[in-house]
Amino acid sequence: MLRPPWRVIAVTLLAAALSACVNYRGIHGDSHPAAVTDYPSAVSIPVQGGTWPAMDWSAQFGDPQLGALIGEAVASSPTLAEARARVAKATAYTEQARAATGPSADVKYAFTHEHFSGSTYFPPPIGNSWQNENALTFGASYDLDLWGKNHEALRSAISERKAAEAEAQQARLVLSTSVAHAYVHLALLYALRDVAQNEVTSRRSIGALTQQRVRTGLDNEVESRTVDVTIDATQTDISELDGQIAVTRYQLAALLGKGPDRGLQIARPVLLDAADNALPASLPADLLSRRPDIVAAHWRIDASGHDVKVAKADFFPDINLAAVAGYDAFGWGHLFSASSRQVQAGPAIHLPLFDGGALRAQLKDRYAGYDTAVDAYNQTLIAALNDVATQVASLHAIEQQQTTAQHAYDASRRAYDLEIVRYKAGLDPQLQVLSSDVARLQQSQRVATLRMQRLDAQIALIQALGGGYAAPKPAGTDRVASAP
Repeated sequence: MLRPPWRVIAVTLLAAALSACVNYRGIHGDSHPAAVTDYPSAVSIPVQGGTWPAMDWSAQFGDPQLGALIGEAVASSPTLAEARARVAKATAYTEQARAATGPSADVKYAFTHEHFSGSTYFPPPIGNSWQNENALTFGASYDLDLWGKNHEALRSAISERKAAEAEAQQARLVLSTSVAHAYVHLALLYALRDVAQNEVTSRRSIGALTQQRVRTGLDNEVESRTVDVTIDATQTDISELDGQIAVTRYQLAALLGKGPDRGLQIARPVLLDAADNALPASLPADLLSRRPDIVAAHWRIDASGHDVKVAKADFFPDINLAAVAGYDAFGWGHLFSASSRQVQAGPAIHLPLFDGGALRAQLKDRYAGYDTAVDAYNQTLIAALNDVATQVASLHAIEQQQTTAQHAYDASRRAYDLEIVRYKAGLDPQLQVLSSDVARLQQSQRVATLRMQRLDAQIALIQALGGGYAAPKPAGTDRVASAP
């Protein structure tokens, strides 16, 4: 005669054999996570011995207001509040999944006032009478989780939480760099306004010289009116820039999660060039743990892999141990008497035999989810590598343009100064002076624009390198685990 423990084992083995009727043969995933080395980038992303950005990367631009604005945006943005809510939701789901891996117990009390039929199996005095039934029970259950289904569900929930946390960091990075980009644009508008204002001063100086030449008969009112037209045109440009400055202030206020009046309180930017643009020596391998979007994509793969294992476990028998003990009696006087006791205990076995293909369809769906997560990860990795390479190329090109533009501006300024001397001496006409002044104006605008473009590219490179984010490296040195 089999003892009780062996009976359970025997039933389990029999159930496992019978469950062969439902199997997942032939179902698998088709996608495989890529390694960084699968996408060559050594030429485009050279080793330069630099460092990764710090979380307070805005400090390197020497403008305390920029850091303060980023901090305000992070604290007040509805976008980040939504991301934090998703993390909280994922954390709660993790706690639910963890609870399923252990035993559960509860106490229940029920009171029922019921009239029993006198024509059924209850004889008098119960039959054809009203009775009060009291039931007090204590129950406990524990899923043996023989195939690890509950633990895989917990691991999936943990990975989903980590993905949500990384996505929250990605949202923070996008928001902070968006504030910085808008701030740099505001600085550019102010710089262009300074150039235009200086041009008004310059044109007025030319106008004063023209008036002297008119009095001496060297020029006439045509030249005088020409200067006035150019001054009015530049004043129009200044008015347009003032409008753009106001709009940019409102855009910054929106990024801060505030009303438009907040934008009017932002002082003029005073930005310095970042001192170091050298790329870290550990690129591109460490990009896997430095870019929050890649980290989030990695955890999505991990969660999907555990979901596949949960679906596979559904093909096997599930045994749940349950016990209930308590009291059940009519009326109040006998509730806790020995005769009112009730006890139930035993295993509950779920055995899949035939389901019309539902389990196989569920597993196919989980593998499709895994393939989708893998493809998203591979695309994120490709985009990240190309993002870094693009910003490096942009910075290099802008730095070269800055050198050329500065030389051109210096030459245009010397030419203008010479034209002023010749104009005073009556050697050159006003038109030639104005032409030289236009060339100088264009080069001044070019120098100012390129400086801000370089700042903008530096911020874009910081974002491409993860903005100071750092997470534990994913499984392996440069590759995510393959399908389960």
